[in-house]
Amino acid sequence: MTIVHTNGIALGIESFGREDAPLVLLAGGTTMLSWPDALCERLAAGGRRVVRYDLRDSGESTTADPQAPGYTLRDLAADAAALAETLGGGPAHLAGIGVSGMVAQVAVLDHPDSFSALTLVGTRPVAPGPPDDDLPDHDPATMRRLFARPMPDWTDRRAVAEFAATGAEILGDDPAAARATAARIWDRTPGTAPPVQTANQLRMTFSKLDCRPRWRERLPEIRIPTLVVHGRRDPFFPVGNGEAIARAIPRARLLVLEDAATAMPDAALGEVSEAMLALGPWTAGAARLPPPDGSAPRGGRPR
Repeated sequence: MTIVHTNGIALGIESFGREDAPLVLLAGGTTMLSWPDALCERLAAGGRRVVRYDLRDSGESTTADPQAPGYTLRDLAADAAALAETLGGGPAHLAGIGVSGMVAQVAVLDHPDSFSALTLVGTRPVAPGPPDDDLPDHDPATMRRLFARPMPDWTDRRAVAEFAATGAEILGDDPAAARATAARIWDRTPGTAPPVQTANQLRMTFSKLDCRPRWRERLPEIRIPTLVVHGRRDPFFPVGNGEAIARAIPRARLLVLEDAATAMPDAALGEVSEAMLALGPWTAGAARLPPPDGSAPRGGRPR
């Protein structure tokens, strides 16, 4: 792991694979450990340079005040584009998971020349808060159980890991995997103050983030190969959210993981990595689809 300075901030990153290979950029959701080690290794073995990174206010990246973030969703999208440019090698395959799937959607819309492919895992096409009427919201019974639990002692590594394990069980994920990941996140969190811990462990900063303006209506503008991955049993962002994204983005592929909830289970990582590798590598000109009016897109030609 190392630190990269870009867009006026520091971002914690970890790299897998050859530096001269096509770049796959994995935005943390919010920490880089949202992306399983085994998936990164499979992508690297498939001939990619894989870089996973922490969003602001998480992990090794710049942490200021998670309770009052002085940046917006658009700034996080600009971070992704700036990081892709800093790392070099041409347009990147960008992937977002959970809340970073929102970052990834906005990044490819606002910075189309920076990215050649897009993967979205377990996310939705609107900001945190009440969803659009046609989108399924969080499962109410699951949310009641999640939020009925008392918060752990954030200074106690074991208590935090166990809190994550019980949450995973409620969501339908693997408690043992969640326990191990939460312990690793705790080790990388810059302090034990509750706002910093909840930003890293619970992604609470996103509830305070300015995510305006809406971007859902712009999804048909995405002209790069797109993979949408979603767990059939996801109670947090139910699968209808992934289906809506896949319908909106031209030629997007929807991969539904029948036995998955909010996290990608180990048994599905081979299928997910193969689907991601099938998107590229691309050059900007080869990958970009023509816009709906048939005019030539910037950086490419209609196909």
